[in-house]
Amino acid sequence: MIVVVGPSGAGKDTLIDYAADHLRDNPDVHFVRRVITRDSDAGGENHQGCTEEAFQRKKVAGEFCVSWSAHGLHYGIPASVKEHLKTGGVAVANGSRSALPHFRSAFPSLKVVVVTARPEILSERLANRGRESMAEIMGRLDRKVDAICDSFDVTTIDNSGEIEEAGSALLALLQDCLSAR
Repeated sequence: MIVVVGPSGAGKDTLIDYAADHLRDNPDVHFVRRVITRDSDAGGENHQGCTEEAFQRKKVAGEFCVSWSAHGLHYGIPASVKEHLKTGGVAVANGSRSALPHFRSAFPSLKVVVVTARPEILSERLANRGRESMAEIMGRLDRKVDAICDSFDVTTIDNSGEIEEAGSALLALLQDCLSAR
């Protein structure tokens, strides 16, 4: 299991989409479609939107192997991901640093990819997506990035430049994971 984390605006979704586009014909790699309590048309990642009530029903029914809350939303990783991993495949999911302990509990073989970008890039990307006020953007940028526990297997990818550069780094990591199976 590969979980991609990093601050808002770092380009996690863009990077995941880049890799998914390049590996779309490889059945050994599964790009996870998260369940999120926001409208499916909200933009950003290709997710399954649902209401809070539906999310809680799914959670109680055991339909998620990992779930967490952040920024007023609930996020879930479908339990079906485990079936793909059991067959020897690799799964890639957009996650959250705060949810890493939950990912570790669900997936004994876990690789963490931290996507970063320079502060001015983060600010510009957050403003361009138009989901938050400038005050909310400044609040996000003021947040301290928690150090990720040394006990995780972490690779950091700087996504401040062209997507091909960071995308190539993620593709190389995925190829390494596929080769190591």
